[in-house]
Amino acid sequence: MQENLSLYHIFYTVGRTGNISQAAKELYISQPAISRAIRKLEENLNTALFKRSSRGVTLTPDGEALFVRVKEAFSLLSEGEEALLHSRSQEIPRLRLGASSTLSKYVLLSRLKPYIAASPKVRITISCQSTYQTLKLLDEGKIDLGLIGKPKKLQGYYFRPLQRISDTFVATQQYLRNQNELFPEEPLFQTATFMMLDEENITRQSVNTQMKEHDIELSHILEVTSMDLLIDFARIGLGIACVIREFVSKELEEETLVEVPMGFRFPSREVGFVCRRKEQENPLLKPFFE
Repeated sequence: MQENLSLYHIFYTVGRTGNISQAAKELYISQPAISRAIRKLEENLNTALFKRSSRGVTLTPDGEALFVRVKEAFSLLSEGEEALLHSRSQEIPRLRLGASSTLSKYVLLSRLKPYIAASPKVRITISCQSTYQTLKLLDEGKIDLGLIGKPKKLQGYYFRPLQRISDTFVATQQYLRNQNELFPEEPLFQTATFMMLDEENITRQSVNTQMKEHDIELSHILEVTSMDLLIDFARIGLGIACVIREFVSKELEEETLVEVPMGFRFPSREVGFVCRRKEQENPLLKPFFE
């Protein structure tokens, strides 16, 4: 029986495909080797297993009876392998994170490094989504931990603040000089290009609320999909970008970008880790909350 196992595998593949050439491709062996294996198995069982024709091979009655049993056997082997792999994967601790691409770069990376060093066996996946989408994934149980800008209403979650951030508008000094030369008598709100995140972003919504409270309406808005693009576009002088001050501290210090006065200061907001309240004692999450 033991020496027939490889022969049964070849027999099963030929019976399933009905073609020696196709079976040879799947098994990465030559057609003559396939034919020799079939003849060997037929000799061992003292019966013909295939009828050969110009269009391929078909199973004989004995071949069909054997094929049914062999198929069942290989199916059981596959189920055993899958069960074993699934059991092993269950033993590997998994941490599913959710965060925007901006927070992933400017906040999460520095906190992941020590976590990975302390827990190298934890398998980490990261879903880059907005704050509201991250909270939705938490509700659906698709992630374990989120990194978000704290919205006004946050019920049913455990939130651990990490830092405060504040919004600001920045541009190059040259862009501001150009605007002043082109439109010396007009306010920037009416002439300049203001670059902002899309309306679904929590940063954009916070900025919109503050500007509405101060009766400021922008005439020319260019929506951009990421904070990094906003910063890059501002650097090349495309317009005035609405960004998070803490994420352009280097540019402001080097004066490659300068803050554009809006007549008021945006209030600071909290950024932090969030999970479902019942999960806050999860050992995999606790390092982020300590």
